[in-house]
Amino acid sequence: MKTALRVTAFTLGLTAAFGLALGVGHAVGPGGKPAPAGHDGGHDSGHGTGHDGGHEEHAGHGAAAGQLPGGLQISERGYTLALDNAFVTAGASTDLRFRILGPDGRALTAYHPQHEKELHLIVAPRDLSTFQHLHPTRAADGTWSAPTALPAAGEYRVFADFLPAGETEGLTLGADLHAAGDLRPAPLPETGRSVTVDGYTVTLEGDLTPGAGGALTLSVSRDGHPVTDLQPYLGAYGHLVALRAGDLAYLHVHPESTTPGPAITFHATAPSAGTYRLFLDFKHGDTVRTAAFTLPTPTAAAPAATTPAPAPGATEHAAHQH
Repeated sequence: MKTALRVTAFTLGLTAAFGLALGVGHAVGPGGKPAPAGHDGGHDSGHGTGHDGGHEEHAGHGAAAGQLPGGLQISERGYTLALDNAFVTAGASTDLRFRILGPDGRALTAYHPQHEKELHLIVAPRDLSTFQHLHPTRAADGTWSAPTALPAAGEYRVFADFLPAGETEGLTLGADLHAAGDLRPAPLPETGRSVTVDGYTVTLEGDLTPGAGGALTLSVSRDGHPVTDLQPYLGAYGHLVALRAGDLAYLHVHPESTTPGPAITFHATAPSAGTYRLFLDFKHGDTVRTAAFTLPTPTAAAPAATTPAPAPGATEHAAHQH
């Protein structure tokens, strides 16, 4: 998930060290209903969703002191994310192919599924203007492939979030992907606290306070009416990915909420002052949509334009691919 804070933990510039503690989400149980409180979404007890690369152990517990957040490294604990081709053309359809190499140097073929998938793949540009949560397929030889198209020229980050079979702690590895084309740098979009995507309005309440835990609540409405029948998507009523502007450190959490809307609540602790891009995936009417927010911490100013912008005509909100 679809498709890579984790905010507890949507892929982008990833190069600094910080720890993040976020709430462990609730999985969907039999019949498509959320699992009881305390269920970790199908992961082994004590190992959380693992989408921040540290795979928090319980709600409120993040990466160990001094541990890098997810996605900042292409190799970790002997595992390596190996892209078949790191150079593509913006706007053109491409088959993104890659392998996870194990400690023995061979392609990994055995995984422990997390939130209904063996591996979650996130692709995002370093300007955090778009977000794709892809669902690659794996061949018998361990090669993964996912059809996609990068909307604009620039530098992208690919995040692979997975748990190898036989391991108890998952990983989030990141690699750079280069898209050739007309590069047009621009600052992060200013979204405010309410965004609209496909006729749905999503409102954000709460703040990311460095070093202090707090709640982020995202409420979904349509035509002025609260949406109270959100559908489970990959085992939860919502998925939130947060990427820190400037280094694209990757965080991903699942909600504390156990009701199908309109509010979806996540517990988050910002590891540092800064500006974050939040990408909320939610499903309604059998379609997954992504709402994107730009959220500075209370003491942080918005960053200057240093990264590429989407091509002319590209929409401000995130692109979600299935």
